[in-house]
Amino acid sequence: MATIHVDLLGTETRYYETVRFRTRCIESGAGDPLLLLHGGGGHAETYSRNMRRLGERHRAMAIDFIWHGLSSKPAFKTGNWLKDLTQQVLELMDFLSIDRASVEGESLGAWVAMDLAINHPDRMKKIILNTAWGMDVPGISEADFQSLRVASINALRNPTVDLIRKRMEWLMPLGGTTDEIVDVRLALWSRADTRDALIAYYDRLFSPECAQYMFGLNELAQIELPTLLMWTEKNPYAGPSVARAMADVIRGSQLHIMSGAAHWPQWEKPEEHDRVVLAFLDK
Repeated sequence: MATIHVDLLGTETRYYETVRFRTRCIESGAGDPLLLLHGGGGHAETYSRNMRRLGERHRAMAIDFIWHGLSSKPAFKTGNWLKDLTQQVLELMDFLSIDRASVEGESLGAWVAMDLAINHPDRMKKIILNTAWGMDVPGISEADFQSLRVASINALRNPTVDLIRKRMEWLMPLGGTTDEIVDVRLALWSRADTRDALIAYYDRLFSPECAQYMFGLNELAQIELPTLLMWTEKNPYAGPSVARAMADVIRGSQLHIMSGAAHWPQWEKPEEHDRVVLAFLDK
């Protein structure tokens, strides 16, 4: 497998200053925009293995969320903090004069994609929910939820190669964690501003009040956009039964369950991921 540097050859990294936020964005290609949203604690390199292939037919744009990576670190507001992530995406679209876009969200990114689809459907074309987080659906594993909390906080409070690797292996327990992606995550989590913002983010993510911001089946049934659920057989926290329950209520949705992958299918099996995503976007 190529290095991240080789995977991103020919892409461009830009920083956009919108009304409230500074957003780092890795871009590839032209045509219809495809926004790629990473998971909690992540960064744009989540999609490094997909950028050039997706960019052959779309304007692929992988961002760092606020509080993450090299994007800005605004103070948290009281109440539903997820709305600031949604607002970041909408502000970026406005800044770039993008009226409507397709969105793929992985984990936390899928939570934002669901919010966009439910509350801002006029700005969306199609959505891809990749091993989504943020659902109140039967079948969620509380044990996996707590193991993620421990691995995340330990690695943030004491960022070392070993603890970062352990956190990445929660995402990819079947293998796939490279020394390079560990080094990238370590470099970002060792920055004081990113580390402090992510600790505050995880404090909120794992607080009891966060449950009220999650989407139940009744809310997911409001999604009327073309939707692809990109799932895996070994996804921690929410297995295939959760994906099937979501697909049952999202009218006309398509479900793809990938074997031999866990919580980072776009990295673990990039060719299969890209083939399925492109077929969905182009039909």
